[in-house]
Amino acid sequence: MSKILFQLPLHPPRHGPEWGSGGIFGLKYHRGVLYYTLSFEAKSYFISEDEVIEYDFNYIGPAPRSGGDTYNAVDVVDEFIYFGGWVHAPAVYKRKSKYGSTISFVNKYSHVHEYDVANNNVRLLWKESIHHETKWAGEVSEIIYDPINDRLLVARADGHVNLGVYEVNRSNGKIKQLASYPALKGSMYLDYACFGINVHPKGIQGIECIDLVNDKVIVKELRNISSISVDGDGVYSPRVGVAISAYGKLFTFVKGGVIVGNPVDESMESLRFIRLFDFVKAEYGPLRTTAKPIGGGILIAFNSQPRAILHPLKEEEELQRALNTVIGPSILLYVTPPIARIIGIFGARITSIERIGDKLLLATNTMANLEHHDATPIDVGFRDFTILSMDILYKSPPLSFKVTGKIVEDKTFGGIPLTGYKEPYIRIHTTKSNKLTIKYYDLSLPPNEAQEDEYELKEGANIIDLKSYRDYIVSFKLDRPDHDSTIKINLY
Repeated sequence: MSKILFQLPLHPPRHGPEWGSGGIFGLKYHRGVLYYTLSFEAKSYFISEDEVIEYDFNYIGPAPRSGGDTYNAVDVVDEFIYFGGWVHAPAVYKRKSKYGSTISFVNKYSHVHEYDVANNNVRLLWKESIHHETKWAGEVSEIIYDPINDRLLVARADGHVNLGVYEVNRSNGKIKQLASYPALKGSMYLDYACFGINVHPKGIQGIECIDLVNDKVIVKELRNISSISVDGDGVYSPRVGVAISAYGKLFTFVKGGVIVGNPVDESMESLRFIRLFDFVKAEYGPLRTTAKPIGGGILIAFNSQPRAILHPLKEEEELQRALNTVIGPSILLYVTPPIARIIGIFGARITSIERIGDKLLLATNTMANLEHHDATPIDVGFRDFTILSMDILYKSPPLSFKVTGKIVEDKTFGGIPLTGYKEPYIRIHTTKSNKLTIKYYDLSLPPNEAQEDEYELKEGANIIDLKSYRDYIVSFKLDRPDHDSTIKINLY
């Protein structure tokens, strides 16, 4: 194990025509081999104690290639590692104009590969392209092994056609659609496979679950988050991040928090939304990362800047300001209901998480994915690995979040777990008198309704001690918008 960890490199900017930076995705340690895909260079690595095998996706098409995987689409079965995503082969970079740069999608392929650990062999199982200049077939964003039917279940939502949940035959790569709603991320849940229905830019629109016994599809619509929220308020663009099953419930993490409960039988337990690290228009959230079962709980990353815009269209200028506003560091959250504890702080993004023995392995990146006219001929981020001791699970590092009134307006924001902090407080500098509502709750299962307190704010600096809420998760809401106000949440 130590030999494998010592071989892990820093990946500086290199050739990979795409938007900004991809990252290290799909970390999976299986039978003595550590796998990951480096996106946007379109390279996969299989590292053992004795050798490093590099695969450059030449089975997809000719060089120069770019892409790989930006959602952590990977699963293991016996001696096989299955990995998926998308690849440009060859990549066609459209050089800069006054509007910026783009990539042609004419050679963009979705894919599923198989790596045989015993024989050190890569096999292309399936690929697909619609060969269109500006549209593409749904990327592979999740792979789940179905042990009842011995098949792979593949989620596809990022794209224009061929979206939903598909089965892929492990022997011959034949593919068949099982559910038609665009599915981004999912998890096994009891004897179902459940996926978050993600519609860009609206976010989660429901959860679709496939009964693995009879292939019956159950769809639970979620068009109004406020109706299931423990604090009674909604979320701005609650895009699907990751999903994981624990405590007999499905946890679907979205931008703004987590939806938890039973999506297939509400008579047993209805779905509820719990706000976590919600900064309204800012992009902060559990996006393009992974959730891992650790110690019977859930380890999940919330990323500081998963997406950004450098060259906005006229109608995107407000969105650019919001996406480029860095609220605070990326964090690791350890969920052990009713407790949620912040256990680590990091830079722009944590793209993948894996456990190897008594170590946690994080894949990190200094740069966001960019948008529209922000394509570059190289991946501009520094991609790296961080090795942590499992002791991190029991520590709460000091940190701060800073946001403006223009970002949060008069919407509910926050969802900050205070467990482990002795001196938490919020400082609000207002340009006019106002009122602040603090809502507090925890991660009890089933979730309890939030309680609330109100505080009067005077013009100028207002400091509110949060020590009385240290056993809770707290969110906040201004009574009236104050675009020029500044808000800082300090945790010590």
